[in-house]
Amino acid sequence: MRNAKRRMRAKERHRRPSLMHSAAALAVALACCLTPVRQADAAVPRYTFAVVGSTLQDSADEAPTQRLLEAIGLDKQMSFIVYDGNLKSASEACRDSLYEARQQVLETSRAPLFFIPGGHDWVACSQPQAGGYDAVERLDFLRQTLLSDSTSMGQNALALTRESEVARFRPYRENVRWQIGDTVFIGLNVPGENNHYLSAGGRNGEFEDRAVATAFWLEHAAEYAKRRDARAVVVFIQGDPDLKQYEHPERFPWLRFGRARPRDGYLEFKRSLVKLAETFRGPVLLVHYDDRRLAGGFLIDQPLHNDKGGRVMNLTRIAIAPRERLTQWIQIDADFGKQPPFRVSVRNAPRNLPAPIAPQTVPSEEPAVPPVPDASGLMPALPMSEPPILPDDNQSAPPILPAPAHPSSQASAPESAEPASSSVQRGP
Repeated sequence: MRNAKRRMRAKERHRRPSLMHSAAALAVALACCLTPVRQADAAVPRYTFAVVGSTLQDSADEAPTQRLLEAIGLDKQMSFIVYDGNLKSASEACRDSLYEARQQVLETSRAPLFFIPGGHDWVACSQPQAGGYDAVERLDFLRQTLLSDSTSMGQNALALTRESEVARFRPYRENVRWQIGDTVFIGLNVPGENNHYLSAGGRNGEFEDRAVATAFWLEHAAEYAKRRDARAVVVFIQGDPDLKQYEHPERFPWLRFGRARPRDGYLEFKRSLVKLAETFRGPVLLVHYDDRRLAGGFLIDQPLHNDKGGRVMNLTRIAIAPRERLTQWIQIDADFGKQPPFRVSVRNAPRNLPAPIAPQTVPSEEPAVPPVPDASGLMPALPMSEPPILPDDNQSAPPILPAPAHPSSQASAPESAEPASSSVQRGP
């Protein structure tokens, strides 16, 4: 019996070190598994970007626009700038040399700059005061010049992906995608002037083909964001799609006695937005330029509904309209460690920033006669919509997004001595 007990004690003494070694190995393994998780949690995505647009209305605006881009580039935390359409006014002639001069201005940006085509850049070129050019030909010229590279514009360019890399949509170089941190950004050619929808008879070829390309690029972006576990999707367009007007059939259309309502050129785009928000369940931001004078320089709301009448709660619209287009920009700061993660503000260029020297461009030889004018003639007049009721300048801003209990509320930030700011709530 004594010998047996001795043998048992000897076995226990040999077993204890192995058990202690196993416990130590398990602790190390758990530490190796948990440490990356702590690091990932600590690395909360933060970034800042600026949005400007319609600053270039004539040649006198070139130097102030360059000065504005320099002021934005002084912020070392600035990830990129979006020039949200309209390199020119609607009345400026759409000559090659004009686009070359405006491109030189945008290329001076210290921060990466993404250019979104606007209605004045190609749609309005068919108007007599803009030279009577063919609008589609001018769009093709933009694709071959300002939109030809595989990177953004600016002195520190960022890589991007163009829809033209898909063989089926090879012409559509203006539709782009890029990524910063966990956010996917999309730039689309959805311009003003009713998205270049022409009411003349026959097939509206340019509009219809571009609508298919836009729908594909948004659907692709939703799947791309899902596969990469993106936290948000941000879409930039220039035109105002009037999100409040979406598939509301009239009960008694015959009462209008044949007065047909102008066809909504943004209808297909709004359907694609609804599908994007349904596929990607995270927050979706739509940023576009607004020609109205907004009290705080921008407007944030959630006006989009689906075909069943329900509000699309994870899609937020940010309409930008700085009061001083040559000295102000809209800044959006993202911090996914906070709720809500997006904050919008109006920033002012410092007054003591010296005026830059206008970039020198070599004039190109152009024919005295512009290209063949567009046979469609003048664009049809668009229906006017009443602007929303905005708070007075001295009124404090209410919560920027409508709460579920008040689905129809909307607000914009008031102007003050300090940069106005608001927040964008994250979707469900």
